[in-house]
Amino acid sequence: MQMMTRNVLLNMELEEDDDEDGDIGDVPDSRRPFLAPHSLLPSGLVLENFDQTIVCPTFGSLENQQDFRTPEFEEFNGKPDSLFFTDGQRRIDFVLVYEDETKKENNKKGTNEKQRRKRQAYESNLICYGLQLEATRSVSDDKLVFVKVHAPWEVLCTYAEIMHIKLPLKPNDLKTRSAFGTLNWFTKVLRVNESVIKPEQEFFTAPFEKSRMNDFYILDRDSFFNPATRSRIVYFILSRVKYQVMNNVNKFGINRLVSSGIYKAAFPLHDCKFNYESEDPSCPSERYLLYREWAHPRSIYKKQPLDLIRKYYGEKIGIYFAWLGYYTQMLLLAAVVGVACFLYGYINQDNCTWSKEVCDPDIGGQILMCPQCDKLCPFWRLNITCESSKKLCIFDSFGTLVFAVFMGIWVTLFLEFWKRRQAELEYEWDTVELQQEEQARPEYEAQCNHVVINEITQEEERIPFTTCGKCIRITLCASAVLFWILLIIASVIGIIVYRLSVFIVFSTTLPKNPNGTDPIQKYLTPQMATSITASIISFIIIMILNTIYEKVAIMITNFELPRTQTDYENSLTMKMFLFQFVNYYSSCFYIAFFKGKFVGYPGDPVYWLGKYRNEECDPGGCLLELTTQLTIIMGGKAIWNNIQEVLFPWVMNLIGRYQRVSGSEKITPRWEQDYHLQPMGKLGLFYEYLEMIIQFGFVTLFVASFPLAPLLALVNNILEIRVDAWKLTTQFRRMVPEKAQDIGAWQPIMQGIAILAVVTNAMIIAFTSDMIPRLVYYWSFSIPPYGDHTYHTMDGYINNTLSVFNITDFKNADKENPYIGLGNYTLCRYRDFRNPPGHPQEYKHNIYYWHVIAAKLAFIIVMEHIIYSVKFFISYAIPDVSKITKSKIKREKYLTQKLLHESHLKDLTKNMGLIAERMGEVVDNSVRPKLE
Repeated sequence: MQMMTRNVLLNMELEEDDDEDGDIGDVPDSRRPFLAPHSLLPSGLVLENFDQTIVCPTFGSLENQQDFRTPEFEEFNGKPDSLFFTDGQRRIDFVLVYEDETKKENNKKGTNEKQRRKRQAYESNLICYGLQLEATRSVSDDKLVFVKVHAPWEVLCTYAEIMHIKLPLKPNDLKTRSAFGTLNWFTKVLRVNESVIKPEQEFFTAPFEKSRMNDFYILDRDSFFNPATRSRIVYFILSRVKYQVMNNVNKFGINRLVSSGIYKAAFPLHDCKFNYESEDPSCPSERYLLYREWAHPRSIYKKQPLDLIRKYYGEKIGIYFAWLGYYTQMLLLAAVVGVACFLYGYINQDNCTWSKEVCDPDIGGQILMCPQCDKLCPFWRLNITCESSKKLCIFDSFGTLVFAVFMGIWVTLFLEFWKRRQAELEYEWDTVELQQEEQARPEYEAQCNHVVINEITQEEERIPFTTCGKCIRITLCASAVLFWILLIIASVIGIIVYRLSVFIVFSTTLPKNPNGTDPIQKYLTPQMATSITASIISFIIIMILNTIYEKVAIMITNFELPRTQTDYENSLTMKMFLFQFVNYYSSCFYIAFFKGKFVGYPGDPVYWLGKYRNEECDPGGCLLELTTQLTIIMGGKAIWNNIQEVLFPWVMNLIGRYQRVSGSEKITPRWEQDYHLQPMGKLGLFYEYLEMIIQFGFVTLFVASFPLAPLLALVNNILEIRVDAWKLTTQFRRMVPEKAQDIGAWQPIMQGIAILAVVTNAMIIAFTSDMIPRLVYYWSFSIPPYGDHTYHTMDGYINNTLSVFNITDFKNADKENPYIGLGNYTLCRYRDFRNPPGHPQEYKHNIYYWHVIAAKLAFIIVMEHIIYSVKFFISYAIPDVSKITKSKIKREKYLTQKLLHESHLKDLTKNMGLIAERMGEVVDNSVRPKLE
């Protein structure tokens, strides 16, 4: 194909721009995205620098059509599995899809003509930069045109050097030993069948340099760059090539063209159908192998083929599934211990003395409790909470304390061992020095108009904004994030007001008299009904705010303008997680640490907004309500995510198949089949990570209230791995492969959650559960001088922990006594540790209260110090990188340098020999005449 010798841009200074997708991609003439210097361009290709671009006069008067190089149009050759141009030689590295403007039904001539000229200019410049294009019309929709992109050898070599891509030098001869040793016979059942997915050959690698091409392990030019690497290189070019100049501002990049509708899609190809092997014998059918050995339900018990995932989808996808698989394996241990603690509580619930007292008609049935709201709420008997007290015995037991301590240690073990596993993957996948290789985002390069002196190199470099400008941007972004967090807190306050108001309604409508035959009365108390409805409403608000904030967070991060894609994703991750943390966990924090803690007492209750009386916990505490909240949010979130991840793309693809009338009648090519799959969202894996990190928070932050959380998480994750795999291999287009060294900002987020989890679980046991008051009663207040028993016992605990109130002692003069007229009662009981009426310090906190407070504070301090000490010791004792991995990295670096050095010496010796030989000839020629 004959190449152009100059770029083509459309000058639209006299025309109205029809793009409405923001400023991303706009570049003033003085600020150009970096592509390739002349010294690195292919030898057979003559390209002009952006600063010397030939610009056509006007949009409407572009008559020199020779300035445009258009793709060659070819008919589909009838081979549905072909991954090559029509000639069968050039591999398709990327596909661009657009709708032919001349065949659009709503043909707006002005707009369509502008879009056509922009697209032609863009494609012409792609050809100018060495890419080869071939266009083919759709076999099922004549309006669609597929532009296939191929990068020839010279272009691949040029940009592999620019992008610092590591490529093979020689086969890796380092021996690897199995970690399982004699257990290989057992683990073989769990491993991927190596006869189906053959292990990848390992190589020593180094950043590619064209000048040292002979040093690299090039057996075949067609296979030296694998399909994932070829797609990365082509996407790098596509995202930086320009297509328009307007008011001295250049527009560039495939992302902008897709978002503005000039192209309908841009994607690399899958290599075959997911359920059939390719008919092309040269195609490895990796998509089919991934579906068969990874995504299919029958492989649910097997390990993941991580090397093939990384090879096909790139390191970024591979590291996500490696982390998810490792997290799931570690959850197995936590689930076993959690189930054991749950069974301990379940078996011993019949020995729960305080629950028996609540259910006993002669004890709980005779205790009259004070109304929990004004006027509308009646007096009630304690034994109506019998069923909830039995359930509470399961979760509020000694096993819960043991499990909370265990989870504090477990999370540290998980994070430390994951760091070691991540270091192994960095070595195996050649991402050890990725941060040094990563290129700046084109959006960042486009804004670099300030010149500064680099402190290290003392050379000029361009940055997008000054220090002052950066501070302003950070301040504005932080303010926006803070505003949305405050908005969530406001919604939480709204839920609290709802709780307070609706509790009055449930208290008046639900029956209060004991009747064991009525299941509603038996299980659905006013507190439980309020908790369930509030949890459901809270979940709905969470999902609505989440949808809105996603767009806001992207806008904020775009304005912040991070330099690299990794920086961009980390910045977006932190913003989104701060929002999601408050969004998902705020209601749980309220129930655990605020509800029922500031209610006053019946004679002087605390009112919200001067109107709503603060809600109280059940006599057994708020722990059961916290468990209910966790169950609803975790369960609802899992169901919602599965609907989003599985049902939505499946239904959309199903609708698309029915809309293509002729799709079943004609053979469609590979690129057209992939086009009709769903595109991956802009945030890529963000929501996959977020889903798991939020779950990680539920499993660790509030595990003291729900020991079955790790089991539910384990079951969910086993399904999640296969659902995500099924979704990627069957329902979505192939993503552009991306490099990733680690899981990014999610690692410090998990470390922060792990540290916070110790505090939250200690405080849940101390302030939310009733464990500390029971222990104080058992060891101190059941025996003299405070108790009447001669031995330590839990008998009399309920009567001892419920204070007495005289209904005539209502102290708020601004309100009438709300207890008058509700019955012929004079005394009632309430949950608190206060002196009875008639005492010299009536209704003041008694000695029991101060003993309990001291015990709670001592428990928190002791538990935190013990767990933190163990955590820090484990972190110190377990190195982030294993000794074996360090040795491998050093060994590979040594051998690579040695290989390159020896090769350089050989070239140098050869060149010196040639120079010496020529110099000898020159000396001989100059001396010989004198001798004559």
